[in-house]
Amino acid sequence: MMTTRAQTFRIVVAKPGLDGHDRGVKIVARALRDAGMEVIYTGLHQTPEEIVETALQEDADVIGVSILSGAHMTVFPKIFGLLRERGADDIVVIAGGVIQVEDIPKLHEMGVSAVYDAEQPLQVLVGAVTRHATERRARLGLV
Repeated sequence: MMTTRAQTFRIVVAKPGLDGHDRGVKIVARALRDAGMEVIYTGLHQTPEEIVETALQEDADVIGVSILSGAHMTVFPKIFGLLRERGADDIVVIAGGVIQVEDIPKLHEMGVSAVYDAEQPLQVLVGAVTRHATERRARLGLV
């Protein structure tokens, strides 16, 4: 069965900075794709500028950033600043990877909608991405 843009969520998944390990993000990308989403994987070593530009070009509902380097408190403020500058701060941003528990509330305050680690089942992640994308589309009057 063919789906239309209105039915299919688009998510950009990205690996910023010097992270050289992308096995986890590829597993997540496949789970999202298998759930019927269009997944655009930017690859390794992306800058916040490249991530945001890809999300804008691809008309993404969600940006998923997988980060293992510990640079999350630098990367996410840059992403949110760029989204605001481009008038795209309605795009949902989620985080995954290795993120210290004490930083999670700070990330939520910045605007990160959800933070996931390798211990959470993929079904939980897929369900949450679906919920966040649906809520975004409803806020924009696209549903």
